[in-house]
Amino acid sequence: MKPQTARHESGAFTRSRQQWLLLSLAGAFIAANALALALSDSSGQGQWTALALWIGCALAGGKILNRFLPERDPILFPIVMFLSGWGLLTIVRLAPPFADRQGIWLLVSTGAMLLVAVFPHALRWMRSYRYVILAAALALMLATIAFGSNPSGFSFTPRLWLRLSGFYFQPSEIMKLVLVAFLASYLGESAAAFRIADADGSAKARGPRLLGATALISALSVVMLIWQRDLGAATLFFVVFLLMLYLTSGDWRVIAGGAVMMMAAGFVAYHLFDVVRLRVDIWLNPWPEADSRAYQIVQSLMAFSSGGLFGTGLGQGSPLYVPVAHSDFIFAALAEEWGLLGVIGLISCFAVLTLRGLSIGLRHSTSAFRRLLAIGLSTMLAAQAIMIMGGALKLIPLTGVTLPFFSYGGSSLLVSFVMIGMLIRLSSEVR
Repeated sequence: MKPQTARHESGAFTRSRQQWLLLSLAGAFIAANALALALSDSSGQGQWTALALWIGCALAGGKILNRFLPERDPILFPIVMFLSGWGLLTIVRLAPPFADRQGIWLLVSTGAMLLVAVFPHALRWMRSYRYVILAAALALMLATIAFGSNPSGFSFTPRLWLRLSGFYFQPSEIMKLVLVAFLASYLGESAAAFRIADADGSAKARGPRLLGATALISALSVVMLIWQRDLGAATLFFVVFLLMLYLTSGDWRVIAGGAVMMMAAGFVAYHLFDVVRLRVDIWLNPWPEADSRAYQIVQSLMAFSSGGLFGTGLGQGSPLYVPVAHSDFIFAALAEEWGLLGVIGLISCFAVLTLRGLSIGLRHSTSAFRRLLAIGLSTMLAAQAIMIMGGALKLIPLTGVTLPFFSYGGSSLLVSFVMIGMLIRLSSEVR
């Protein structure tokens, strides 16, 4: 056997062993959670169904990845399965009627992730047909403006969902993935044109060539904010765009100019839109309206306070005092029953996930598109997690985005798993 072949097989075996070890640890943790829920008698028997479904997804996913992508990153899949399993049992605890639907979405999302990771042409199609895919995603966004609805049934809440055969999905979630892929392709192909040598040999961004991408994202953010009142998606799109543009141009003025634009847009939106004014007001000082408009954020802060260092214990707290605890404020529910240790554990998982994704992008040498795609996907997941966790802690205004892999939401779970499938595929190409 050749030394190179031996090293290849040894590395594949080591990665497989790392994956199964991490999945085993995650499975033990989730099984202990299910047992704790059963003993607390706070959620019926839904935890056992969730546990069985999670085990099936973990075993099938691990075997398929070992079979088709032996040289992938061995940590990405166990981390997202750990987060999704923990989140699924938290939903069982908080809102049992929603747990069955989240379980179905977990099954579908795992299949979609494996399909994207194993299918060799998915990334090439995202690059080659970027304009067609972007047009289709924009059409879905326009359809939401015209035909959108809200599963809650309240007329005063934004209509961000489309209904198809009894299922609701958010086109803005699909747009996150499409936008990152489009920008990675567009900026990757135009990277050389974005930089022009100065007299001293340094490089700076070429302004006119950036106008198209900047106008597109700015217009999309305005549409999200004005017509859909989706502050979270508008902010997320613009932040990720600025970071990717900075990586391409290398010009710090991109970040500075973007920050000024965001502050100016926020100032205008505060005076024009009630939803923005409400979120800023309760962020600055929620206590005078603790029993009315600021009730949700005040209850969230009380949940964090009640959790302390070690938490009240799974099934022993009162996180249901926080409205929509299974979705927008699931981070507060976790903090109450798991305490600071649980919060640190969750943040650590997202930190490791982000660092692994950024490492894949920085080490990828085959094309600028793949480098930017890995970095963009990692940045998107990290920015979304920071926004929702910061909002629940009153560090930033509430944005209404979901906590990736953890909160209830089929569209978010599906798109997040597809992003991980792309990162796994990209990691298998890194040497």
